[in-house]
Amino acid sequence: MSGPSPAPPPDPARFAVHRAVVRDDLELAYVHEGRGGFPLLLVHGWPETSRIWWRNIEPLARAGFEVIAPDLRGFGGSGLAADGCYDLAAHARDLHALGDVLGHERCVAAGGDLGGGVIVDLGLRFPGFVARQVLFNCVLPILPEAYTAAGIDPAPSGEVRQAADYYVRQGRDADALAAELDDPARRRRYVREFYGHRFWAAPGTFSAEEAAFMAEPFGDAAKLRASFGNYESALGTRPLSETPRFFEPSPVPTVALYGPEDHVLFRDFPERCEVAFPDLVGPFVVPRAGHFLQWERADLLNATLAAFCRDLLG
Repeated sequence: MSGPSPAPPPDPARFAVHRAVVRDDLELAYVHEGRGGFPLLLVHGWPETSRIWWRNIEPLARAGFEVIAPDLRGFGGSGLAADGCYDLAAHARDLHALGDVLGHERCVAAGGDLGGGVIVDLGLRFPGFVARQVLFNCVLPILPEAYTAAGIDPAPSGEVRQAADYYVRQGRDADALAAELDDPARRRRYVREFYGHRFWAAPGTFSAEEAAFMAEPFGDAAKLRASFGNYESALGTRPLSETPRFFEPSPVPTVALYGPEDHVLFRDFPERCEVAFPDLVGPFVVPRAGHFLQWERADLLNATLAAFCRDLLG
């Protein structure tokens, strides 16, 4: 007997892509489904684009959300930043401006990795704009005194993150790394590795076709190089557009999820969430999920968002 047929590869054209000029002539590309529902921003991280939300957009639109899944500046179909800034504040201001373009004064937001950090900055920078947030496996506010008071090492030097070379090179040696990745195939292979042997995700989560689907937008040399700007900003090798709102707890009502198969995030992510988010549901550990929880456990994340926001969905 033959086994089940393999799932078809993801379709890049499954959702229409819209474009809007948000500020300083910057154009953002975004998927926009379920118009008329409660606005929901789905914010990707690295090495992702809006494609990482392909398993979430349609179910969440059916649940009653107006789903807005943008490519951040320098990623996917969005434009490069004229000012060269790819930091949290720049991304947050872009998303707030996109909300203005679409006529929204508030939203729910969900994201992991860089996207989670952008959402935290967005909620603090524009009070009231983010009504609720669902965060997973993301960068968290820098609160050394509060973490220490809670018995958490603010900078666990004894913990070695697997394959941390990517972080150092993208943040401190970005030009040389980009020069090594000197054709589209090499650039896409570099990104595919994060969906496979670098163990950011639960083993076997991404088929070869799915990893290729996620990596395809990074074949563009300028876009891959721009995506390193987020790491340069964090490590101080690229100027910031302005100081990030990342040194204070976030008061926004929050659900925190954690995929433990993640080999790049600190293992005490759940404990840190209890300090960083005073109005917290969770944190909940999600088995069989890692860094890309929205893809790995899409049904669970979709149900969490619908339940957490049931009263907003009419």
